[in-house]
Amino acid sequence: MPKTSINPTIMGKAYEFACVVALKEILDNIRPIEIIENSSLTVAQDRYNEIPKDQQDKMLKSAMAGIKTIMDMEPRIEEDGNDKLTVSLQPDNVAICGDVRDILIIRRSIEWEIGISVKHNHAALKHSRLSKKIDFGKEWFDINCSENYFNEITPIFDKLTLLKKEQRKWSDVLNKSENIYLPILNAFIKELSSLHEKHKNIVAEKLVIYLIGSNGKDYYKMMHRNNKKVKIQPFNIYGTLNKKATNKEPSIKYKKIKFPTKIIDLSLKENSKTTVVLTMDNGWAITFRIHNAESKVVPSLKFDIQLLGQPAELYYKEVDW
Repeated sequence: MPKTSINPTIMGKAYEFACVVALKEILDNIRPIEIIENSSLTVAQDRYNEIPKDQQDKMLKSAMAGIKTIMDMEPRIEEDGNDKLTVSLQPDNVAICGDVRDILIIRRSIEWEIGISVKHNHAALKHSRLSKKIDFGKEWFDINCSENYFNEITPIFDKLTLLKKEQRKWSDVLNKSENIYLPILNAFIKELSSLHEKHKNIVAEKLVIYLIGSNGKDYYKMMHRNNKKVKIQPFNIYGTLNKKATNKEPSIKYKKIKFPTKIIDLSLKENSKTTVVLTMDNGWAITFRIHNAESKVVPSLKFDIQLLGQPAELYYKEVDW
C-alpha cells in the first residue's frame, strides 16, 4: 500500500514541538529552563503525537542539529548563570501583525530574547492574497493603492465571483493564465511601480520588512529538509542577534543585513504568465508566483513569494542531521 502524505500544517506544528523538545534536552543540564504551557504548545504536542514514530525521530534529529547551530550563534542561551531560560510557542494570530516567530527564547533577567521561525520542507516568505477588496499597498507599506488599480482588477474578480456562485472549479476555467492571472499581474506591476515612484524612500524597505515578517524583531529561520539537512538563516535586520555572552563570543559570526533602498526592475519572468520578478539594490531579488490555492473558484488569488536573490550579508548555514 502506498504511503499517504501527512498534511503540511500538521508537520509544521509537529516540528515546532520537536524544537521545544530539543531545547529541553540540550539545556536541561546546563541551566534552569521553563517551557510555557499554553494552547500553542498543546496543539503542537498533539500534532507531534499524531505522526509516526519514524517521523518523530527524524524531526527530533533535525531540531537538535538546528538548535545546536543557533546556540553557536547565540552564546547567551547557555552561558553560565542560574537565571531561568523561558521557551514559549507563539499563537498563530501574531502572524497577522507581521510577527513570524514561532518560538521565543527569553532570559528576562538580562532583558534578552530571540525568536525562531520554524519551517518544515518549505521556504516561502509569505502567502499574500490579492482580491478586489484587498489593498496590498495599505497592508504592505501603509500606502493606499490607487483607484485606477481597483478599477482595473475589479471586473476580473467580479468574473470569479460569478464562477464561484456557479460552483465552478478552476479546472473548468479556460485560459486562466491569459484571462485571469496575466491581467491581474500586469495591474499589480503597474501599481507597485507607481507606488515606488511616488514613495521611493519607503516602498523598497517596507516591502522587505513585510515579506520577511520582521515587525521590528530580528529572528532565525530554521528549515527542516527531507534530504537530512537543516538550514538556519538569521534575519539580523536591526542588529539584535549574534550578541556575545558575558565571557563568550559567538563561535559563528555574521553581519547585519542592509535594507534595499530602491527597485531596479519589476517585470514578468521570461516566458511566464504567472510569476513576477522584483529586483532591488543591495542584492535583494524576490519572485511573486500567483496561483489559485483552492480547487474551487474563489474571488481571490494567492501569491507564493520566494527569495530569489539575497544580500551578501544574509548568512545561512546548512547542517546534517
